[in-house]
Amino acid sequence: MPVFEPRRGRTSPQPEQADDDDQASQKLQKVLAAAGLGSRREMETWIAAGRVSVNGEIAQLGLRVSAVDRILVDRRPVRWPLGETELPRIIIYHKPEGEIVSRDDPKARKSVFDGLPRVKNGKWIAIGRLDFNTEGLLIFTTSGELANRLMHPSFEVEREYAVRVMGELSQEQMHQLTDGIELEDGPAHFERIIEEGGDNANRWYRVVIREGRNREVRRMFMVIGFMVSRLIRVRFGMVNLPARVKRGKTLELDVPQVVALLKWADLPVPAVLPQKRMQHKKH
Repeated sequence: MPVFEPRRGRTSPQPEQADDDDQASQKLQKVLAAAGLGSRREMETWIAAGRVSVNGEIAQLGLRVSAVDRILVDRRPVRWPLGETELPRIIIYHKPEGEIVSRDDPKARKSVFDGLPRVKNGKWIAIGRLDFNTEGLLIFTTSGELANRLMHPSFEVEREYAVRVMGELSQEQMHQLTDGIELEDGPAHFERIIEEGGDNANRWYRVVIREGRNREVRRMFMVIGFMVSRLIRVRFGMVNLPARVKRGKTLELDVPQVVALLKWADLPVPAVLPQKRMQHKKH
């Protein structure tokens, strides 16, 4: 399976609506994300927690800043980002069951971040989460803007899963899942659901959804009376999980692939590109 999914209908993010940002004044969470500290959503959490100060005062959500402002995160200065002057790094990882998508865990369970290579002047940001018992595709990047573009609900990026359940869905139940069902946190529906066959009592289905709510796929099947026994994310946006990337392994995208993903996400590509980037593989 190739890394990138051929275009099929509307799978790319929708253009971001203007938020009146310019080079002189930008939203604080956007500046922090562009500085490589994390996704915009994560930066909003940091601001709300009081970890960010601007000009000696604790920052508030919605604050706009400029290059003359002194920004501190956990009392450490943050340099004003000069734009996407370097090509970001992107890694795809085949997460096995039994790993958490977090750096901090009171139970000290294995983390998906444990085997990633080190990065200078930034950190790896996970694009989308998978719960402890779900396996499949995770994307990591050093670009906060790319992470925001692919994760923000307004962009409705497709996620595709292989789902194994006990029993066979009727046509009426499949229509129910695509028409929409009510969950405790609001309505949900699959864009598509395709039967993939199976053995004995187990049946496989391929589903596509444009949201990333907690355990959403499992909860949708549970509403119609089916327990998911295995769940694998096989695609996120245009990025597939290649068959050659086995559980617990990573593959770093090369320069042309990173450029293609930036263009697909409607993000700027640096004018100067590296000649070659070695692909990192976790063994």
